[in-house]
This record gives sequence, structure tokens and C-alpha cells, in this order.
Amino acid sequence: MIHIDKAIIVEGKYDKIKLSSIFDAPIIVTNGFGIYKNKELVNLIRLYAENGGIIILTDSDSAGFNIRNHIKGLVSNDKIINVYIPEITGKEKRKYKPSKEGTLGVEGIDKKIIIDAFIKAGVLSDSGSVSEKKGDSITKLDFYEWGFIGMKDSAIKRREILMALDLPHHISTNALIEILNKVMTKTEFENEFVKRLFWDKENKDE
Repeated sequence: MIHIDKAIIVEGKYDKIKLSSIFDAPIIVTNGFGIYKNKELVNLIRLYAENGGIIILTDSDSAGFNIRNHIKGLVSNDKIINVYIPEITGKEKRKYKPSKEGTLGVEGIDKKIIIDAFIKAGVLSDSGSVSEKKGDSITKLDFYEWGFIGMKDSAIKRREILMALDLPHHISTNALIEILNKVMTKTEFENEFVKRLFWDKENKDE
């Protein structure tokens, strides 16, 4: 079991069962969109947020992102760590048919992939401890200068980054930058993506 001090917020009871087999941490269930009307649950989430912070881990479909964004509107952004599972096509064994978007939810994701998602979010390092990346931060201005925003093909370029990191396509630009700053330095990003994949300096200078 991996100990985490922060509370983890998931959508359903089967998600909680899955995470309880991996992490020693408080796990809060939103009961899907039930969080929209449950004041006691909202108060509980705010309590955990103010006392150690929260981790949001919802499904990578549109419904999951709606719930995630709702929670983000309830507490200060600096109290939240977003963990994202990749979009994997499939169906959970207990269900008769796939979800509306045909992707696995948290409960159907392999344990190793979930742990990797926590590492990518900066919650854990490869050794299981809390991770912190040192170095210059990637900014939105950097993204503009590199052509990842503000250009005709910027969305395509960002999608390539998301695919390379096994992140869901629903992620916003701000969230992507936040994740990148958790898992790599600005120099590492330039070497991995800007120079190698997208940034053809010679053509730009012509």
C-alpha cells in the first residue's frame, strides 16, 4: 500500500474499491453528478482541501471532466492536484455495455497505469515518495513562442503531447502546462518535444 496524506476524490464506489487496494489515503466518492446537490459532501471536500489538499481522479470522459471542473470551482486551485488516467477503449467486467464514450473508467484501469498517473501528476516519484521537479517553469508565454497556442496547427501539436504522455484529450492548455511542470523541467520539455518533435528552427529562420 502506498501512503498518501491528501484525500482522493473519485466518482463511484467501484473506483473507491480499486484505489483502496493501492493507496492508504482518505477516498471520497462523489456518486457521479450527486455532488452537485450534496452540501454535506461539498463541505467535506472543502474541509479536506483546507487541511492537506485534495487529489481529483475522475474518468477521462466528458462527464468525468464536468465533475472535475465542478470540484475545481469549490476550492482554491492551490489545494488541488489533478491526476488523469489515459483514454483506454474498453468495458468494465461488471457492466453489460461500454460507457457512452467507450473508454474505461478508473475502476477498469490497471493498477500500474494508475500509479503511473500519480507519478505524472507529481504526487509520487518512481520510488513512491512525493516528487518535486526543480528547474525553470514552463509558462503559457513559452507555449505561445513554441507554437503550441495561437497558431493554426497549435491544437494538433498539443494533441501530440497529450498522446505522448498518455493523457486524455479533454485536458485544457492550462492543465497540460501544470502537468508538464510536475513531471519535467523546461529544458527537458524543450529537448523532448520542442526540438525533437515540432520545432524546426531551420525552416523558421528561412
